[in-house]
Amino acid sequence: MANILITGGSGLVGSMLTNKLLKKGYQVSWLSRSKKQKRSDITVYEWDIAQNYIEKGALESADVLIHLAGAGVADERWTTERKRQIRDSRILSTKLLYDTLVQLKYYPSLSLPKIVIGASAIGIYGLNTGNKLLVEQSPSASDFLATVVKDWEEQLDKFADLQVRAVRIRVGVVLSDKGGALPKLMLPVKLCVGAALGNGSQYLSWIHIDDLCEIFIQAIENQSMQGVFNGVAPNPVTNREMTQKIAKVLHRPLFLPNIPEGILNLAMGEMVGIVTGGNRVSSEKIQQAGFQFRFNFLEEALKDLIK
Repeated sequence: MANILITGGSGLVGSMLTNKLLKKGYQVSWLSRSKKQKRSDITVYEWDIAQNYIEKGALESADVLIHLAGAGVADERWTTERKRQIRDSRILSTKLLYDTLVQLKYYPSLSLPKIVIGASAIGIYGLNTGNKLLVEQSPSASDFLATVVKDWEEQLDKFADLQVRAVRIRVGVVLSDKGGALPKLMLPVKLCVGAALGNGSQYLSWIHIDDLCEIFIQAIENQSMQGVFNGVAPNPVTNREMTQKIAKVLHRPLFLPNIPEGILNLAMGEMVGIVTGGNRVSSEKIQQAGFQFRFNFLEEALKDLIK
């Protein structure tokens, strides 16, 4: 079976994707900032984006490159330095991978990746696009996150010049019981202080982490997949609906009024748009490529994750 090299392999999506690939018989290796994250069932190679360094043998041994690495958008308040980290961790890391492959192509004896799959984000469409259904051809916005994703995708697009099959997955709000957005959304509801954020009408284009990992696997195995695909479930919901569904599955009451945007702005600063804005994003293209979602509706996804 093919050898899969993953950047960001120890992250939320990378860890589950690694386990799924190993179960299917693939060999998996990680490109990591430290070899301290060793697992007995994978090979770990080091890289240093600031030093333009990738350990020898990492890319040369890979049949498929899956690029997931990037600083968490909602992990910290958006200071000038944090915004730089968010941007550089995506654009510079992708540029380093591309530049290294360009150099290695001068050695015909080396076997290099034939497939490059990059994780992008639905943030390219903008922080708040209302109820308009967005498809892969929809225009990009000009806010900070959209600009980062647009520049990120421009770097990912370059891989097609290397005569590899290049795929980009625009990831939505990933739901997992291991981390990410769901535990943060659940906590106030568990404490009986849950409430919709802002006006509550902003859309959340969510996806169960299991389905997202399966989309990446299909991108490996479906030779016809190329270009950009939205990685979202077929039925987006509003923030109000998300809060109500979580409360229903947790058997908790909801009686508080919506949390005003002004209070959220004081707590979160510029990144407040992540929770007060939203996108209604289409999954039609990935479904037309033959992908069948296991979790089409939010309530069934929540019942699987909240136990």
